[in-house]
Amino acid sequence: MEKFKVGILGATGMVGQRFLCLLEKHPWFEIAVLAASPRSAGQTYGEAVKGRWKLDIPMPEAVSGMIVRDVGDVEGIAAETDFVFSAVDMKKDEIRAIEEAYARAETPVVSNNSAHRWTEDVPMVIPEINPGHYEIIPFQRKRLGTRRGFITVKPNCSIQSYAPALSAWMEYEPYEVIVSTYQAISGAGRNFESWPEMIGNVIPYIGGEEEKSEREPLRIWGSIKDGKIVPAASPKITSQCFRVPVLNGHTASVFFKIRKKATKEELVERLVSFRGLPQEYGLPSAPKQFIQYLTEDDRPQVLKDVDFEAGMGISIGRLREDSIYDWKFAGLSHNTLRGAAGGGVESAEMLVKLGYIEKK
Repeated sequence: MEKFKVGILGATGMVGQRFLCLLEKHPWFEIAVLAASPRSAGQTYGEAVKGRWKLDIPMPEAVSGMIVRDVGDVEGIAAETDFVFSAVDMKKDEIRAIEEAYARAETPVVSNNSAHRWTEDVPMVIPEINPGHYEIIPFQRKRLGTRRGFITVKPNCSIQSYAPALSAWMEYEPYEVIVSTYQAISGAGRNFESWPEMIGNVIPYIGGEEEKSEREPLRIWGSIKDGKIVPAASPKITSQCFRVPVLNGHTASVFFKIRKKATKEELVERLVSFRGLPQEYGLPSAPKQFIQYLTEDDRPQVLKDVDFEAGMGISIGRLREDSIYDWKFAGLSHNTLRGAAGGGVESAEMLVKLGYIEKK
């Protein structure tokens, strides 16, 4: 197939760098444009990220000589791309404005940012869980006055470590959840070189994360009514979020109550058999096994499990009955792959498969 021409907005940041690496040999997509802030525009990509490459894998050679474009050149970039990934580092109102500008320029936007997560007609999707929310795109296009342009977003990286498990158990009606997340420093776009004070440290606060952890799963489990996505009312979630000295991988400790009783064997079976449209369609970035269950008492561990299914799978362990709540478990997901760029690429694949993204 002829590949889709893709732009990366915010290409010099950590998530933008991850997009580059994922798209280097992608069978459906090719990088046509790299865009960033005006201070990077006009430089080669290698020059723009010199001393700022944050991943533990090398920069793809093919992009080092590409000239970085100004992300504000909406019309020019839109003319050269079929769709764009957005990982821009701006104020939220600026992100909302520029993503909408690309959509109005008839260029679909697959965003890693949080700015549009609560725009009522913008789908926020984990492709294995709620791809039906893409059906709101025609309503959004009507509002924007576009034929092919729209915005879609992925949810916060930390909820990927526990929301998939709860999704697998929805038939048992979970109604009350306590979750604590232990989040890697790459979630802040940093590594230990740029954030040495995190070595040997734990910070019991991440701005905005607890609200996202409690609210975003409910939007994923919500429904479309009158051209708007209405969040689910249950389960109720309360959370705490900690920054821990780990480079990649968000861990969750979860306690939950269910209305319909289940055995451990039933709960584990629902986890390991849970599949979605990405697995049915065999999308290039989709994990063959979406959720794995680990039986060892000391798993999941970041060092052993964060790269499960190339970082696109979810690892669950330590499921056991609780003396106050019904059940408790530990979860782990890769925050910059499943939780960020990888989730964005899988979303774009799903949008292509469903016909929402087409070549210009």
